Amino acid sequence: MPTPRISPTLLALALASAFPMHAAVAQTAAAPEAKKDVNQLEAVIVTGSRRAENLKEVPLSISAIKSEELDTYNAAGQDVRALSGKVPSLNIESDYGRTFPRFYVRGLGNTDFDMNASQPVGLVYDDVVQESIALKGFPVFDMAQVELLRGPQGTLFGRNSPAGVMKFDSAKPGKRFEGYANIGYGRWNSVNLETAVNVPLSSDWSMRVAGIVQRQDDRVHNPIAATAGATADLEGYNDKALRVQALYKSGNFEGLFKVQARDYKGTATTFRANIIKRGTNDLVDGYDDSYYPTDGYNSQTLKSSEVSARLRWDFDGMSLYSITAHDRAKFYSRGDVDGGFGSRFGGIPDGPKYYPAGSTTPYPSVIPFDSQTADGIPYLRQTTQEFRLQSNTADALQWILGVYYFNEKLQVDSFNFDSFATGDPQNGYAVQHQNAKSWAAFGNIKYALTPDLKLTAGLRYTDDKKDFDAVRTWTPGKAPNVDIIGPFYANPKSTNWSWDLGANYNLDKATSLFARVATGYRAPSIQGRVLFGDSISIANSEKVLSVEAGFKADLLDNTARITGTVFKYRVKDLQLTAGSGSTNQNRLVNAAKAEGQGFELDAQAIIARDWRTTLGFSYNDTKIKDPNLFVQPCGNANFQFLTPNTGCTVLDPAGPLAGTVSINGNPLPRAPKVVWNWTLKYSTEIGAGELTVLTDWAYKDKYNMFLYEAVEYKAKSALEGGLRVGYAWNAGKYEVAAFSRNITNHRQVVAAIDFDNLTGIVNEPRSYGVQFKASF
Repeated sequence: MPTPRISPTLLALALASAFPMHAAVAQTAAAPEAKKDVNQLEAVIVTGSRRAENLKEVPLSISAIKSEELDTYNAAGQDVRALSGKVPSLNIESDYGRTFPRFYVRGLGNTDFDMNASQPVGLVYDDVVQESIALKGFPVFDMAQVELLRGPQGTLFGRNSPAGVMKFDSAKPGKRFEGYANIGYGRWNSVNLETAVNVPLSSDWSMRVAGIVQRQDDRVHNPIAATAGATADLEGYNDKALRVQALYKSGNFEGLFKVQARDYKGTATTFRANIIKRGTNDLVDGYDDSYYPTDGYNSQTLKSSEVSARLRWDFDGMSLYSITAHDRAKFYSRGDVDGGFGSRFGGIPDGPKYYPAGSTTPYPSVIPFDSQTADGIPYLRQTTQEFRLQSNTADALQWILGVYYFNEKLQVDSFNFDSFATGDPQNGYAVQHQNAKSWAAFGNIKYALTPDLKLTAGLRYTDDKKDFDAVRTWTPGKAPNVDIIGPFYANPKSTNWSWDLGANYNLDKATSLFARVATGYRAPSIQGRVLFGDSISIANSEKVLSVEAGFKADLLDNTARITGTVFKYRVKDLQLTAGSGSTNQNRLVNAAKAEGQGFELDAQAIIARDWRTTLGFSYNDTKIKDPNLFVQPCGNANFQFLTPNTGCTVLDPAGPLAGTVSINGNPLPRAPKVVWNWTLKYSTEIGAGELTVLTDWAYKDKYNMFLYEAVEYKAKSALEGGLRVGYAWNAGKYEVAAFSRNITNHRQVVAAIDFDNLTGIVNEPRSYGVQFKASF
């Protein structure tokens, strides 16, 4: 039978027909699947419903990213942020570099930089919730699949998932002796080595060992390091992780046991002073990635580990699951937050200064005061336990019943340092302790009313409690234990009922429709970083109600697939993070309400025998609705008496108190309205092997960096692309490839520090290299 070829015109018509519907369930990944059958697209199997199901049978908006696609995105040694924008409505960023990623789904996220911050996007790694920021950035390697579950997931996944869940599933042990080694070498002597070996030990036991090593030389140089007594070279890293899994199967019992660990050493994000051209969101002329004059030290370390046991007993008509896990972590991050050198208030010449093209007069710049701080987690223990009983038949009625327990013990340290004394000694300290406990009971049913119409319903009860204390024993600039602030105590408690209702209807064999109404919940949060503040802040629990509807369609003899979702949500008591003006401090506030609405579209197609393409598009319109909510904008605007034209340009109306602005009507921070991604893959046989060329592109619309709007702190829209050319031979056992990420070397400010000067954080520059992969 000849391979069908689809004309680009037919594909364009199919894609265009989906947009006016403004309907969508986003599902498959933003990169092509492995080419196992050039004639048809493979079915997408997801586990977001706690069962392995065809995506078309699940009334959820889900995107799935396969392991082959992850190989492309991680080619240059990227961390989890490489997935940002690769599927609709997903944004991932970090102010800490390769650690502490912050996830945003449909505009909902949290910009809090405290070590105790909570997020509205849950992260589940091999069925275990990763609550702490020290656990969320575990490297993505040897994965079976990554899934993004959009919208509230409060029934099956529980607390702190009102925006959705990122679900990572690693490859499991199997019955074949096999493995692979994938090594890449690139710019700045970067090395990316990923390997895995699967070993069947007996008829009952099998084991899989996987590891990753990612390293890069420092690519940023500090020209004043010797005279300032500071870190000389930055942005290098050495990141190692190992996972060992053992699978036992005998009779009606299965046990999957896992040990994994991570050891990271590197530098924190480089905050760069005076790099934003005032009155614009442009980089100043003369900006240079490799140039970073600073008078501070910079370092970052993270060690984490987990042991877990996932057990299953199969009985007549039902299965019992037990998921037990214990996580530990230590984290430390130190950086020069003012992003430069000197101090105007201290009478020390400050900088750096940048010059307009062709001018000998620098842009106005200022460092009012130095800010060199560190935060750490010297102690983290997280224990989780889930028991789940669920049906395992093919009956019309499917059900799940479960209980869940969570216990976290955490200490957070905050340090201040004197940048102008020899050795930059410590001159400030504050500490937080938190013990968080939560338990929940949940249930879910799925009933096939007819063979084509299936209804789902879920309910969960959650009980949360936190015991918290914070104290500042060393006020910066004073003697230790003299000006003690605190201790402060907090014991927030909350309970919540989350529920969801859904329906999935098969119009025919190729097309299905779905609708879902769901609620979600985030437990109370505490911001207790009192190193520079004399109080703590507590945000009440937030609750979200979401409505969505969508379609999923296989077209043109299953050579094209289009899915889409329209959605609208409302959040009550939304937890937001507000800056504290001219102080390196955050405060939590609750907005009375916030709303979001939009649509998502995901499509993929075989457009010819050797050509595949994907397209993802999302539109997220978010708005804060609270006329009584006001915040302090950028503190650098307060220092114009030192040097004019060095503060940010605020666009919001003045608030009721001096120095505040109203944020009513503003979009949520770090929430681009439009996100799209596109890939094109060409594969053809050459000689005894196969040549593959893949390009992928991701676009993010402009967004506010903070709750308020300012010209300088509105990130520009960005388009970044990647290219990979590979040749595989010997039935795919060997492959050599060349790659490049951010191939246009697009450079812009993506985040900022607003309390001291026009300090920015810049996106990653272009990287490139070669890869070799061998499988057996």
